[in-house]
Amino acid sequence: MPANTALDAEVRAGVPAEAVAPLIRGIAVLRRLTEAGGTLSPSALERATGLARSTVDRITATLARMGYVRHDGRDVVLTPRVMELGNAYLAALRLPALLDARADALADELDESVSLAVADLDGIRFIHQATRRRAMSVSFRIGDLLPAERTAPGPLFAAGWTEAVWQRWRARRAEDPEDASFPAVPPRSASAPDDFERRVEQARRDGWALDDQLIEPGLVAVSVPVREPDTGRVVCAVSVVSHTSRHSAADLRTSLLPRLRTAVAAMEADLREAARPRPGPPPSGLATWTTASKHELGREFVESLARGLTVLTAFGEGRSALTLTEVARATGLARATARRALITYEHLGLVAAGPDRTFTLTPRVLDLGFPPLSRSTLPRLAEPHLRALTDRLHEPTALAVLAPGTETEIQYTAGAGASRVLTVDITVGARLPAASTSLGRVLLADADEPLSPALTKVRAQGYALVDEELESGLRSIAVPVRDRTGRAVTAVSVATHPARRTLEDCVHDLLPALRATADHIQTDLNTASRFTRVPPA
Repeated sequence: MPANTALDAEVRAGVPAEAVAPLIRGIAVLRRLTEAGGTLSPSALERATGLARSTVDRITATLARMGYVRHDGRDVVLTPRVMELGNAYLAALRLPALLDARADALADELDESVSLAVADLDGIRFIHQATRRRAMSVSFRIGDLLPAERTAPGPLFAAGWTEAVWQRWRARRAEDPEDASFPAVPPRSASAPDDFERRVEQARRDGWALDDQLIEPGLVAVSVPVREPDTGRVVCAVSVVSHTSRHSAADLRTSLLPRLRTAVAAMEADLREAARPRPGPPPSGLATWTTASKHELGREFVESLARGLTVLTAFGEGRSALTLTEVARATGLARATARRALITYEHLGLVAAGPDRTFTLTPRVLDLGFPPLSRSTLPRLAEPHLRALTDRLHEPTALAVLAPGTETEIQYTAGAGASRVLTVDITVGARLPAASTSLGRVLLADADEPLSPALTKVRAQGYALVDEELESGLRSIAVPVRDRTGRAVTAVSVATHPARRTLEDCVHDLLPALRATADHIQTDLNTASRFTRVPPA
């Protein structure tokens, strides 16, 4: 696993006296999990962070209590809820909400991948990806950090660097010649061009930049800056990314750059015309929750870590820059507690202090779990919850969607089997008639057209109970899972045999647990899909 050596050196150097040590350690654990793809054993975390095993155990127990990780056997695994930290940054930034639709439309128009990136000190970090699904496709994720000199957006941002940032870049290049601190890119080739400063001058003159196989052989990109209407400052860069079997770098310039510039002009118009956002509701009851958790778990719950992490969630849409008082008010924390957390985050590079005594989140917040989870599928989100439900009820559980291109069949996309001699055995990918299954009926009951009396009843009661209609001996009950718009996008079910549970048992015993599981899946889906697309399969 690549170690972010440059960042580690910064963290160790000059720690402020008022910094919160448990918060620094907790951030280190989240970063190491992120670099490892979202899963590490406690012993691997111990080695990666240099922390004592007892400290690792207390930190992961606290993160599990917050819902940011779960324990899966011997491993610690990041959960979708940790994405709320990155969501806070993206919501406060506003650029994804304002520009994502334009980027997606450009990707559809050109049939190529399109990305949005922001500057992150001497690197660039992705805030949106519209990726074309091909056998040979681009694999970057939202939150991935790349060295500026190996990208198309890099020269556009570097054209505005201060001397301090240039010095940082030169020091980083000398200390990390192979880019080991950037796990999203392959190691730098010894024959790679070293002409970044020349490319910066060229980009300054042209107003656009190319990446001609700087990341790896075959990958090419062209990038144009998006400027803030009032100041002309570059706020992000839009890139069209392809490979040399489809376009040469020169071809990107001649065939795609004009359409990219047209899209960027529309994006800048959107920024100019955007209304000031209304602040969304801040988190509530966090300080009370952390206190209650400490009383319940005792020494295993690191309250200062939990309270520190809640500070990041104070930011969001309409709350991009907050004073210390506003942070304390939003979280319910004492001013002194909020202040120490902000000092810690400023030291870690997660928060920047402004001249007007306000604080803003930086792109580094996306380091905390976002990249490995930003391409989660619905089955991947649901599977831990299905396993937990099966373990609790000792009955098989399943997840299904309406089959693509039809509303007459469902397709199974995930499931958890029970250890029984007599059990349901339906494989992932199988299709069944929607009208004959509980899963299908709750999905059909969400349709806009007039419903049959049976489906009207399903919609009204919020569940479907099917008794031996698909097959003798198969009884099942299902409930819907809804997306952020309230649409039922999938359904979850529990199956049983009539000899094990009566119809009344299904409603009184299985349904409450089934609904709780659907709520958990729905919460994860809504968190994960706020700024990313979660495929149904």
